[in-house]
Amino acid sequence: MQTSSAVETLEKDLRGIFGARLQSLVAYGERARETTRAAHPHDTHSGHGHAHDDAAGVQTIAMVETLTGDDLRACAGRVAAWHDAGLATPLVLAAHEFARSLDAFPLEFGAIIADHTLVAGRNPFEGMAVDAADLRRAVEVQARSHLLHLREGFLETRGRADAVALLIEQSAPAFAALLSSLARLDRQPSHDPAAIARHAERQLAVPGGVIGEIVALAAPREISSQDADRLFPAYLDAVDKLVTYIDKWR
Repeated sequence: MQTSSAVETLEKDLRGIFGARLQSLVAYGERARETTRAAHPHDTHSGHGHAHDDAAGVQTIAMVETLTGDDLRACAGRVAAWHDAGLATPLVLAAHEFARSLDAFPLEFGAIIADHTLVAGRNPFEGMAVDAADLRRAVEVQARSHLLHLREGFLETRGRADAVALLIEQSAPAFAALLSSLARLDRQPSHDPAAIARHAERQLAVPGGVIGEIVALAAPREISSQDADRLFPAYLDAVDKLVTYIDKWR
């Protein structure tokens, strides 16, 4: 990720608000954004976005020594300009909050640690790692939620193949992010979509490249009703196997 002039302007604005209390400014990547969506799969299905997906711009975190109501009001006055410049609303945290929240947000914060660019200050993530037990538990919640979402979504299609195709297309990004979390849990490379699909197919013993086909739809692209009829049963079976795999993971 290249540091853009918009991010540099953000840094200047934050320094004007926090002064020396601004310890770090970090930009983070698409994988973290997709992980957040995967943790809330019904957002895609229902059409309601996650609270932090208010702008499709560069995601950032500002770590500050202290954070007051006056600071938040000052930041609020700059949000419209930040959005206009192509930035998402920054996540502003007191310096101690991120580390203390790793067990609560192991997927989201773990993805940020794995894929970020330091814009200013010291590296706030040095020496940090998500506990494997916390990550496993979060991935299980993510996988079970995805399975329930697919079942509920299928019922709502009333069996219409065109609606099933839309369900597959809309859920594919969350599925790809889920498999990226699985790869991180298994300490495998989690950047390349084809690689995470192959890893999942090996671990879950799912033949035929079905997982790869679903992951490829995260791009996104449309599929035919015939492809939807062929893919959905195998897709549902793969997610069911994933839930079992995560439940037994040690």
